[in-house]
Amino acid sequence: MYARDDVATTTNWQELPATDHVNTAVDVFRMLADGTRLRVLWLLCGAEYDVTTLAAEVGTARPAVSQHLAKLRLAGLVSTRRDGRRALYRARGGHVRRLLGEAIQAVDHHLTGAPDH
Repeated sequence: MYARDDVATTTNWQELPATDHVNTAVDVFRMLADGTRLRVLWLLCGAEYDVTTLAAEVGTARPAVSQHLAKLRLAGLVSTRRDGRRALYRARGGHVRRLLGEAIQAVDHHLTGAPDH
């Protein structure tokens, strides 16, 4: 067992989180349940992008990407800043990057049959 697997010392898994935390987490997971949003957020974990560049990278129409970004912002997963006339988007902090990375790694273990750790 890895030291980090002994989660009882870092998180009390026997106590349920507050209802508002659960509801917000459900909303976050709902946002990640769309392939385009997941791809967009993945890219935003590594760098800032504008809508046009993101649309080209994920192969989706610009208006659709713009709507996905609005939903991700509303869920608190994406932040934005202005650069002249352009809005640049980025994943909001390390928690978002780790959440997405862990999700993809868990799927990789499932798909490849690699043992859990």
